[in-house]
Amino acid sequence: MAKKSSTSTTPRKPNAALMKPVQPDAILAAVVGSTPLSRGEMTKKLWEYIKKNGLQDQTKKTNINADAALKAVFGGKSQVTMFEMTKLVSAHVK
Repeated sequence: MAKKSSTSTTPRKPNAALMKPVQPDAILAAVVGSTPLSRGEMTKKLWEYIKKNGLQDQTKKTNINADAALKAVFGGKSQVTMFEMTKLVSAHVK
């Protein structure tokens, strides 16, 4: 019996739902801009903003410390985890 190869020869298809542009609302637009972006691009822009402003917690890297703009996006929370951030951001897209 031949052993199945663990590597696949077919390329992985991107998730169409993640590639579709979404419109950020006014609160999120203050951070990522007002043009429609895919969810991947939006996450990338959020991380650029977080890194540029030094908002990643230094002791626990999975936490994000919110400034005034991000606090509005995070529903008034001053600190969220990376995983919680994606859930809170999705409430601000159409």
